[in-house]
Amino acid sequence: MRTEVENIMNHREIIFKILIVGDAEVGKTSFVRRYINHSFEKNYKVTVGVDFSVKVIEWSETETVRLQLWDIAGQERFTTMTRVYYRRASACFIMFDLTNPNSFYNAAKWKKDLDLKCFDTYGKNIPCILIANKTDLPSKVEKNDINNFCKQHHFLGWTEMSVKDDKHVTETMEFMIQELMLPAGEGHLENKDGALVLPETEPEENKRLCCGS
Repeated sequence: MRTEVENIMNHREIIFKILIVGDAEVGKTSFVRRYINHSFEKNYKVTVGVDFSVKVIEWSETETVRLQLWDIAGQERFTTMTRVYYRRASACFIMFDLTNPNSFYNAAKWKKDLDLKCFDTYGKNIPCILIANKTDLPSKVEKNDINNFCKQHHFLGWTEMSVKDDKHVTETMEFMIQELMLPAGEGHLENKDGALVLPETEPEENKRLCCGS
């Protein structure tokens, strides 16, 4: 039977730096606040440069995950600083607003910028999930277009979300953590059809698949 000292010695803390990027006013700060504090406010101050938040998760009896969430400003004048912000990132979420098609098209620019500047220890691009936010409002972006966009720009996958209604917020973050916890070279989580699936914490009819790349 292990002693308390042995348990402490065998316990490891894993740090993941996760970026949240996308155009201004798509819901990035609301996403982070909802996940960290379980709260939502209609109006937030515009992020200037970058906001930094931390969440510690007891992932298992032997592993603690410390998430560093970097909420990157979406204004054009801050994009010159992304190389600094992206340094040593483990993963990324790129978010767009389903009611704003321009924010969807601009996700391609964010992904290109990320892929040019951010690599893992093996020289590969870090995993990136596309988030379609504001499902609580009428969408102006077709799902087929999101599917094709996701594959064309080599996202790990995509998912719908309503930060306001707290739909798929925690599940999406847990999915990314599971992806990062996989052994190197094992590949991403997927079902037999190649579609990324959120953890089963909601009724089946309310789930939305992340479409595989």
